[in-house]
Amino acid sequence: MIVSETPPLQKQLEHRIRARTGKRVRNLEIQFSPNEVILLGDTSTYHVKQLAQHGVMDVMPTIRLHNRITVR
Repeated sequence: MIVSETPPLQKQLEHRIRARTGKRVRNLEIQFSPNEVILLGDTSTYHVKQLAQHGVMDVMPTIRLHNRITVR
């Protein structure tokens, strides 16, 4: 079950991902559960997908992360 996280953390992660990727992740969605973060969205390169992942890891280095951003 996905639960809501505090808005400041979500905004911080969104800002970090957008800054790292140059806003190249379309339809970015960040979902939280007690022990993990799930990234969703679309991008044109695998490199941008990795940049988004590292944006989360900068803020939450020990969280379990599922990067489900689609490369098209």
